Amino acid sequence: MSSPTVRIAMIGCGGIATGKHLPSLKKLKQVELVAFYDIDTERAQKAAQEFGIPEAKVYQSYEELLQDQTIDVVHVCTPNDSHAPISIAAMEAGKHVMCEKPMAKTAAEARQMLAVAKKTGKKLSISYQNRFRSDSQYLKKVCEHGDLGEIYLGKALAIRRRAAPTWGVFLDAEKQGGGPLIDIGTHALDLTLWLMNNYKPRSVVGSVFHKLGKKESPANVFGPWEPAKFNVEDSAFGFITMENGATIILESSWALNTLQEGEAKTVLCGTEGGADMEDGLRINGEKYGKLFVEKVANSAGDVAFYSGDAESAADLEARLWIESLLNDTEPYVKAEEALVVTEILEAIYESSKTGKAIYFS
Repeated sequence: MSSPTVRIAMIGCGGIATGKHLPSLKKLKQVELVAFYDIDTERAQKAAQEFGIPEAKVYQSYEELLQDQTIDVVHVCTPNDSHAPISIAAMEAGKHVMCEKPMAKTAAEARQMLAVAKKTGKKLSISYQNRFRSDSQYLKKVCEHGDLGEIYLGKALAIRRRAAPTWGVFLDAEKQGGGPLIDIGTHALDLTLWLMNNYKPRSVVGSVFHKLGKKESPANVFGPWEPAKFNVEDSAFGFITMENGATIILESSWALNTLQEGEAKTVLCGTEGGADMEDGLRINGEKYGKLFVEKVANSAGDVAFYSGDAESAADLEARLWIESLLNDTEPYVKAEEALVVTEILEAIYESSKTGKAIYFS
């Protein structure tokens, strides 16, 4: 990169951009937010005024934005169906890319993104911010230290009782590629695979349901949905077997008649101990002839474990991403890992459609 200042463009200026990416990037001294594009020009102008440098430009198309040779990095915060074409165009235009999750609408598109990253030499990372929570970071250290032993069972949990997003394109299968599985299930699966450090799936069996979305639900957290426009699943479940025999159970839903709610959580079971995020972060096992449960203090949110200033998950994600660019090191979230997440999600959809197990070569 030409200078220690990283010049960033934001493509897509909706809630995820203005609520997560832009506030965290703006805190970093090495960053300049220089370019903005959104299909809603007013939204891009508002984001530029709030977060951009005084000379920040608002573009009328992302293609025009990518022609700006002074831009180093592009953040892609658009609907799922445009992740791949925009990310690929950005890398081919010489920009590094941070793309919102999921990596792409389809596994084929995700593989193409990875191929272009390797061809161009540009860095590509996917925004899986739940890895950066303080409880996730602590549990990663526990796993790496071997405290759980061989982890042979994981549960990836993303369950809402009634919280289907009714704005934007979340209920649009064509734009998103799916519902809760690809929206929030993707976070839980990424977190579980990362903690297990296991990215070699062997087979997947999936069940996908469109049951409650067909009915009216005035109790939905985000307001009633229109059943006629709810054309994605409301629940999806997967049974994933890895090459080494380890098993992951994935549960995702925006609307389910259950009291066992939880989002971007994991349960891990190993030969030496276990861990879960059911009630904060808990470690369990057997010691001195007794079973024990250890509750890790201050693990439920982005809170410093002991002393000093806490760094939010979004801020840590942004800082480590920028440091990987400045230091020319590997991004914290590798595109190869995000690709496996997308491949497994697609296999769950395909298995449900065909009624058969999907095997990976």
